[in-house]
Amino acid sequence: MSNKPDNPSAGFPVVALLPVIAIGIAVYYLTFRIGIFLATDYFWYEKAIALLLLLAETFILFHGMGYFLEIFHVVMRRRSLAAEEPPLPPLVEYPPVAIIVSSFKEPLEVIEATLVSFHNLTYPNKHIYFLDDTRYDLSGDDAARMVAYRNDVDALCRRIGVPLFRRKWRGAKAGMINDFLAFTEGQGREGFEFQSYGGASPTRDKYIIVFDADQNPFPRFVEPLIARMERNPRLAFIQTPQYYTNFETNRIARASGFQQVVFYEYICEGKSIREAMFCCGTNVIFRREALLDVGGFDETSVTEDFATSLKFHLRGWHSAYRNEVLAFGMGPEDLGGFFKQQFRWARGTVGVLRGIIPLLLRNPRRLSAAKWWEYLLSGTFYFIGPVFLILVLCPILYLFFDVPRFLANPEVYLLFFLTYFVLTLSTFYWTLGKRGYRSRDLLLGQFLMSITFPVYLKASLSALLGIRSAFIITPKGTSQALPWKDLWAQLGLLFLTVSAAVWGINRLIFETGGKGGLTTNIVWCLYHAMILSTVFYFNHPEEKGKR
Repeated sequence: MSNKPDNPSAGFPVVALLPVIAIGIAVYYLTFRIGIFLATDYFWYEKAIALLLLLAETFILFHGMGYFLEIFHVVMRRRSLAAEEPPLPPLVEYPPVAIIVSSFKEPLEVIEATLVSFHNLTYPNKHIYFLDDTRYDLSGDDAARMVAYRNDVDALCRRIGVPLFRRKWRGAKAGMINDFLAFTEGQGREGFEFQSYGGASPTRDKYIIVFDADQNPFPRFVEPLIARMERNPRLAFIQTPQYYTNFETNRIARASGFQQVVFYEYICEGKSIREAMFCCGTNVIFRREALLDVGGFDETSVTEDFATSLKFHLRGWHSAYRNEVLAFGMGPEDLGGFFKQQFRWARGTVGVLRGIIPLLLRNPRRLSAAKWWEYLLSGTFYFIGPVFLILVLCPILYLFFDVPRFLANPEVYLLFFLTYFVLTLSTFYWTLGKRGYRSRDLLLGQFLMSITFPVYLKASLSALLGIRSAFIITPKGTSQALPWKDLWAQLGLLFLTVSAAVWGINRLIFETGGKGGLTTNIVWCLYHAMILSTVFYFNHPEEKGKR
């Protein structure tokens, strides 16, 4: 994660102009495509396929415009001296801060490293708490092993001197934090258990900083965040980025880290400028008053952070993002772990979208247009799974069955979509390159996201249908290949793309007409095959000789 800012004076005309050009091309192409779709006399089945393709292209253009607008807002903000915030004043007073971590059956060595890093924080008025959310009553677990684990957690907290809180399990991480808040408010509930290791008693701290069990903050994590929170009493939370340290020896951790780079750079900065930044669940500071005002964390979603952010904004609270690496942690280390993480994020985000849309339709004035736009962008992002599948299948269908006929006209692609595609990729890699990221590394992140399409598809469908799912933690400290049968969707689609490309080449040799359409769709199939083939690379995540 690069902390080096752009040079706002150098390159401003290009950086500001490219998003405008890209958005103009996108709007023109979309208008043209809709016109073709409405005017062409398709068969019913061809009409259905063409509609799916149009919706997929609309999704890409919609999110492309959203990304370019974030770049534009960031550039304009940095160019405007009037918009720049004054330097944060040094802290004179140090309001009390609770540093908490909620853990569900995390490895002891991971917990210990995190708790030790909390003690190294230089902020003087801090209170550290370990929230053990492990379920010790599950019938499928080995009882003796779970008793031993519980005793080890007690011994660890006693040795380090960190107070330990447990309660009767409910609501996963959101329920745990809410129960802890209730406990510090003096509300005694059945099953509450507090061990005051280190001699500390629970206090009503003004701020609460939440970390995942594997996230280790740098010593100066707290001070700049408190200074900013103190300056703005309506600021509910400040989010900081995640940075993975296990990327050097593990392909999944490296690719997932660079996938997050795209989000934590321009997108988060743009959302923060438009007062629409949402919480990401870790490395984040909250104002207790704001949490209590919205009734605590939302316990109805597996992405309680995203859902709670909406509650803050609906109640008129503000949010912010600080683009500075202030903590480091561990990324998922194999495809199984990454898929579990992505399923949870996608399932929860699309689930929240189900509530956003009717809320927008019933009362559009509850939020500003900018906030609604940002929530719609975030809430629909994980539809990238079905969108990718549609984009891969359409060239296959054309090469085998000549449908939809629109794909027989490559001039449209060459004139508009290809122009937009090239401009989009160039701007994407160039702008992130200005912050020190290499295109090769960013490509890894995009490839990993692409081969996750079955997970996004399943998560989106389950969320839209209202099918509940359990909160699944991302495994840490393990790395193993998935059985190939578990990757049947990726491998099956790879087989279809290669077969279609071979069949298309055969048609190109022996057929006399439609050379342009055949060539264009063969190229798309080969491009998609290249992306899907990275499943072989990622399913062997450990890199030899780097341990």
